[in-house]
Amino acid sequence: EDFITVCFDGVVNQAAKLKVISGGQFNLNMVIRTPGGAGGLGIQHSQCLESIFMHFPGLYIAIPSNAYDAKGLLKTAINYGNPVLFFEHQKLYNMESEVPEKDYRIEFGKANLIKEGKDLTIIAFSYMANVSKDAILQVEKEYSVSIELIDPRTLVPMDYALIIESVKKTGRLMIVEEGVLRAGVGSEISAEIQESCFDYLDSPIKRIASKNYLIPLAP
Repeated sequence: EDFITVCFDGVVNQAAKLKVISGGQFNLNMVIRTPGGAGGLGIQHSQCLESIFMHFPGLYIAIPSNAYDAKGLLKTAINYGNPVLFFEHQKLYNMESEVPEKDYRIEFGKANLIKEGKDLTIIAFSYMANVSKDAILQVEKEYSVSIELIDPRTLVPMDYALIIESVKKTGRLMIVEEGVLRAGVGSEISAEIQESCFDYLDSPIKRIASKNYLIPLAP
């Protein structure tokens, strides 16, 4: 994922804009697979850069949390007709899950409601969807709460319809991501939900993310 910054101009100034500047004559059917996340590979190879690319119109972002979604989203991305950034967390390469051999696709902009709940909505993506699921199971054992968990699957487009429906039900929202807190994915989601669901929120939106600091090279 970190090496994609070397190609920054080609991605955000060329690939993202080719369809528009060509007057629709060219559809750039391109997928850029890029690993990321803290995998113990050092300060320059453990970042989460998806929030940076969310800023640029013309780019679409898929970010699976399991093998089943990875196949379905990749099949969609390959024939999407637009440049897609496919973010893959390094720790997910070692995880196993059921993946049908048959052909199937997962629609972009359709989040996965991993778990239903009524007291709190948690949005988590990539590896953090798995971490959040484990944390929820522990919390619900200790406290009498019911937590809903949503994995957006794609950041662009984002399934705000499902998120808004959930927040209207629970009245509370927490966003969990591995990237740094400042200007992260959680900031964008928080702003959108604040504008859309202000009257339904019973408490401030909470963002859980990494500190605004560099990852040390050694443990």
